[in-house]
Amino acid sequence: MEQTIQKRLTVGGGSWVTVDVYGEPDAPGLVVVPGAMSDARGWRHVATALDAWPSVTVVNRRGRTPSGPLTSTYSLQVEVEDLGVVLDECKGARALFGWSYGGLIALLAANERPLRQVMAYEPVMRPFGRHVLTDLRAAEETADWDATVEIVNRRIAGLDTSHVEALRADRQGWAALRDLSRPAHAELAALNSAPSEEELARRAARVDLIVGQRNHGTGPYGTSFDDVRQRVTRADVHVLPGQGHMAHIEAPAELGHLINGLAVVR
Repeated sequence: MEQTIQKRLTVGGGSWVTVDVYGEPDAPGLVVVPGAMSDARGWRHVATALDAWPSVTVVNRRGRTPSGPLTSTYSLQVEVEDLGVVLDECKGARALFGWSYGGLIALLAANERPLRQVMAYEPVMRPFGRHVLTDLRAAEETADWDATVEIVNRRIAGLDTSHVEALRADRQGWAALRDLSRPAHAELAALNSAPSEEELARRAARVDLIVGQRNHGTGPYGTSFDDVRQRVTRADVHVLPGQGHMAHIEAPAELGHLINGLAVVR
């Protein structure tokens, strides 16, 4: 489906979030929550591949343009509250999907309100990336966004030098990564400082957890996925063949097909 409108929603602390809506703006549908180093635009190809719902709303979380700043009170709970504002706006939302950090936000939201269905692709939880927090903070303090992108890609994602240099060679793409990296330290610090929930998605009627085949059982994403899985007692687990953490970029049609197939029959 095609993008229809963009909405701006006021959230707490004097900030705001925007949402990109695909399909029928007033119809109940799917809400998508991207994670760190990602924004709503990065999910446009997945959104256009989704047709199991009459509408798809992609959240542009605070800290990335054109949404508002993180603010000094930023925390994981703030993210959950922001998502609550979006869900209140999308009255009758039938499903919620989150990726990575966004997956954790979605699962936590389902602890606070009843949801018909929650899906999460490789959600992460503490301790995740804790070993790079000091270096990310130093890069943030000097506004060294090149260093931030390298830390995230090499020392968290585990990409080799040649892969990172290939990313750098794409000047437009690297500039976008620099912009997306600005909230990286704050988000990772919030993830690692939040209390650990013994159970996730307590109030969801159905939970589907998805892991890329390349990451299944391996760190850092597959092992964090396993940590999350232990805290979701009623989840069905699905493996996306041939994919890793960046399936929304590398295989958006395949990811969209899997998500469509998980839709609860209306």
